[in-house]
Amino acid sequence: MTRSNQQLMERRQKAVPRGPFHVTDRFAVRARGARITDAEGTEYIDFTGGIGVVGTAHSHPHVLEAVKRQVDLLIHTCFHVMPYEPYVRLAEELNRRTPGNRAKKTFFCNSGAEAVENAVKVARAYTGRPAVVCFQNAFHGRTLLGMTLTSKVVPYKKGFGPFAPEVYRIPYAYCYRCPFGAPGPEVCSLECAENLRELFATGVDPDSVAALVVEPVLGEGGFVVPPARFLYRIFEICREHGIVVVADEVQTGFGRTGALFACEVMGVVPDLITTAKAMASGFPLSGVTGRAEVLDAPQVGGLGGTYGGNPVSCAAALATLEVIDQEDLCGRAKLLGERVRQRFLRLRDELPVVGEVRGLGAMMAMELVTDRSTKEPATDLTQRLGQYALDHGVVTIKAGTGGNVVRLLPPLCIEEADLERGLDVLEAGLKELSG
Repeated sequence: MTRSNQQLMERRQKAVPRGPFHVTDRFAVRARGARITDAEGTEYIDFTGGIGVVGTAHSHPHVLEAVKRQVDLLIHTCFHVMPYEPYVRLAEELNRRTPGNRAKKTFFCNSGAEAVENAVKVARAYTGRPAVVCFQNAFHGRTLLGMTLTSKVVPYKKGFGPFAPEVYRIPYAYCYRCPFGAPGPEVCSLECAENLRELFATGVDPDSVAALVVEPVLGEGGFVVPPARFLYRIFEICREHGIVVVADEVQTGFGRTGALFACEVMGVVPDLITTAKAMASGFPLSGVTGRAEVLDAPQVGGLGGTYGGNPVSCAAALATLEVIDQEDLCGRAKLLGERVRQRFLRLRDELPVVGEVRGLGAMMAMELVTDRSTKEPATDLTQRLGQYALDHGVVTIKAGTGGNVVRLLPPLCIEEADLERGLDVLEAGLKELSG
């Protein structure tokens, strides 16, 4: 029986707690490629990709075929009861494809937050140390440790304490809002990276630190792309002290930034990489990949979970990697990113509300401000622009601690006409609302 979006929302309000947030008030009933159809038959261009999950496409045919084959064979036994080949084959693929020419191993779980928590568990087992270092504006999940590592208080942390102990935070290389007053990235002395040494002098003994967890590009924090030498410097400092470096590639992974992983673009090799989101094209799956000797540190039985590495999700992930290869989605991400960047830069030249345009590959954003001199976040304008886009058939999502960053995560297969139409809507909306 057909239901309107409003009727479905009324049912949702009665049946589901208020906590789960919605970007839109429309209910999806079908999605293909880069388009979503709602309960009333209205079609939308999707610039969110399920927050970076459907990197290949909504319901890519090759992924669907692989899933159907696997469903006919085996849906679940639990890898810990009776293992299966898709888990092992996917681990082999990630061991081969992740940065670093060394022996690597991989294990799987369900969500990005689980992957991050397990990476920290592994680092603690390997080093025998308790502490973890993370960054301002980071997002690493909603579980206890993931929420602790996450920077933004509202809505992610407010009212949910106490938090996990032995977590220490330092500034990220957010050049547009540099807390150290650097004159620009070209002449920057990387005080943000050197702040790690300051932390070790005044905040925590480096010999007590098991891991440093870092996003190569901030996701929820606003698509902030640090100078590559920032990552190199913090990796270098960590290795001086035997600290395991964990790169959270949950949002940046699987072609989004123009390479399979953002660390490849940045030219750095972490000890561990956490993955999720686009890995399985919409099926729940996450992983931790890295140095074999680090991942072998936990005792037998120390890692696992009932659903982790489900065979259907593994089949979807293997098919996703094939699509990335066959359709050169890494190359496609570069082209998409450049198209978006040029449109956003043109808007920056025309409109003073566009403070900065930034991103890597097809992970692009513009930060909106009320005044370029003060860089006051244009939170209300960003919210209204999202509603304008939705009313004109484009689904977008914002980011940043000020809620003033328009971030784009379209499926990498998006057709040229849809990309241009979506960008036209954003441009028209921004000009109208900021005029």
